[in-house]
Amino acid sequence: MVPERLRPVLEVVRPLADRFTDAGHGIYLVGGTVRDLLLGRPPAGDLDLTTDADPDRIEALVTGWADAVWTQGKRFGTVGCRRGGSVFEITTHRAEAYRPDSRKPDVRFAEEVEADLARRDFTVNAMALALPEPRLVDPFDGAVDLAAGRLRTPLAPEESFADDPLRMLRAARFAAGYGLAPDDDLVAAVRAMASRLEIVSAERIRDELDKLMVVDQPGPGLWFIVETGLADEFLPELPALALEQDPIHRHKDVLAHTIAVVDKTRAERIVRLAALFHDIGKPKTRSIGPKGVTFHHHDVVGARMTRERMQALRYSNEDIEKVSTLVELHLRFHTYKMGWTDRAVRRYVRDAGGLLDELNELTRCDCTTRNERRARALARRMDELEARIAELRRQEELDAIRPDLDGRQVMEHLGIPPGPLVGRALDHLLELRLDEGPLGEDEARRRLDAWWAEQGAPA
Repeated sequence: MVPERLRPVLEVVRPLADRFTDAGHGIYLVGGTVRDLLLGRPPAGDLDLTTDADPDRIEALVTGWADAVWTQGKRFGTVGCRRGGSVFEITTHRAEAYRPDSRKPDVRFAEEVEADLARRDFTVNAMALALPEPRLVDPFDGAVDLAAGRLRTPLAPEESFADDPLRMLRAARFAAGYGLAPDDDLVAAVRAMASRLEIVSAERIRDELDKLMVVDQPGPGLWFIVETGLADEFLPELPALALEQDPIHRHKDVLAHTIAVVDKTRAERIVRLAALFHDIGKPKTRSIGPKGVTFHHHDVVGARMTRERMQALRYSNEDIEKVSTLVELHLRFHTYKMGWTDRAVRRYVRDAGGLLDELNELTRCDCTTRNERRARALARRMDELEARIAELRRQEELDAIRPDLDGRQVMEHLGIPPGPLVGRALDHLLELRLDEGPLGEDEARRRLDAWWAEQGAPA
């Protein structure tokens, strides 16, 4: 009896499976697809399959049946195809290992599915469903581990992590994303082999960090990479947040606070990365004085450190700009303790730009105090700010604040050619616009004349 939750996927994959079995080949759904099906989750992304057919044979069997076929991964044994709305990645059974001095695997094909499963990262991913009639192939008790909430490797963890050191970082994502407790042997192996991560490219590490950032609760994974020493290899700013406690002034642990903020923010990559980096400037700016611990300018220092770390991890310029801007602005809300004037709201919105929602989210989640009165007060002030933004948006074009005159009008009115003076004039008009709201063109020209007179009317 086929479980009901398997039927939709089996119906999609059956025509493809029939082509392989009719040609005398075995074919299996494998890896994350099987894991998610056992959990009752719809498979995320493409359907992954493995077969004893070699890559040339795979390509021949899907050509003419699929609407599209791609072979970029063929030298690694993988042929992709699409039929209708379904995408399949079909790979010859593989057994591969990394050389100690290499970032790229040596690919070897295998004849049996069990050999392919043995090379996979964790037992919960080392399961297969034989097709077309489903039969679970689970030589390493992955289903048992999934039910027990345990994270293990199919082979000895030292062997598995030597094959692909990125699996150590991937363990953090699976611990966090699936609520799996890493086995003691796995943890010991990561601690002993953390430095092996150095052979993995920055791009692969970045992509794995991004995946960790968008699970529901990344916290357990972040604690894992700190406590095993993995973070020291690619994100040393994170363990550096475990500042020595200040017993006199009872300053809270910045590392615990940071991870709590990450967990509180919505599962969106940019705002989660900003939460991860928002306080990394604190160790460099920490000072203890008569009034307690201070971290003056940690927002500015942290923004610079964020840029440097994200560049090292090969993030795009767009990502770096967004995250570092959020880090630099994350204290802006607290500079307006005396209330939000129209001028303050305009500047806040203008500086946040397209990141306003993310900045507000980060600001709200940055409050991790257990003092309910303080937490309610901060939430109330944030509500008031958002209400002021909404009110001004109804009155003005807050999201596109610009001077009341453009550059052409400035040049015509003052009789000056293009150049730095035009930019200075526009900056002056923009400051007036931010301070006072829309002036109108006539008033803007009068204010421009007054400014021009103050400049000594240079030629």
